[in-house]
Amino acid sequence: MRTRTIVLIVAIALMAGFAALNMDEFSRPSLLSLGFTTVQAPLGMVMLVLLVAALLVFLATTLYIQSAHLLESRHNARELNAQRELADKAEASRFTELRNYLEAQNTAVQQREAAQASALTERLAQTQQAVISKIDQSGNTLAAYIGELEDRLERRDGVLKTPARLENPPLA
Repeated sequence: MRTRTIVLIVAIALMAGFAALNMDEFSRPSLLSLGFTTVQAPLGMVMLVLLVAALLVFLATTLYIQSAHLLESRHNARELNAQRELADKAEASRFTELRNYLEAQNTAVQQREAAQASALTERLAQTQQAVISKIDQSGNTLAAYIGELEDRLERRDGVLKTPARLENPPLA
């Protein structure tokens, strides 16, 4: 229990004990003025009844305030949970959007890489064909120069010899 509640209970118990010990004085009749008339009643009992009534009013007010606070706390807790769920859904939605974006970017990168790979393969094939063509041209040119040199050498010697069998025929 809280200290304030304990103090209140102890104070009520002390007043009840005081009233019980002095019940004869509380119940002795006396003349009381109400402003417009006078009444004969026990002053102690009237004061005790007023004290109990005030205590009951204060307890009822406290009960009302605490129950209103409890209801408001529950309402706020429900709203907080609803807002938390909305935030969780929004966060999940952002993660889903991010994943979709990353997947789209990954697909685009893969497509670009595939296009670049096919372009590179095509250029390599073209380059290979060009190199083969240049080698063939160089071989033919070299064979023509060699043939021309052989003809010149044979003419210079003045003798036309029959061509001997070549071990490595020229590339044609």
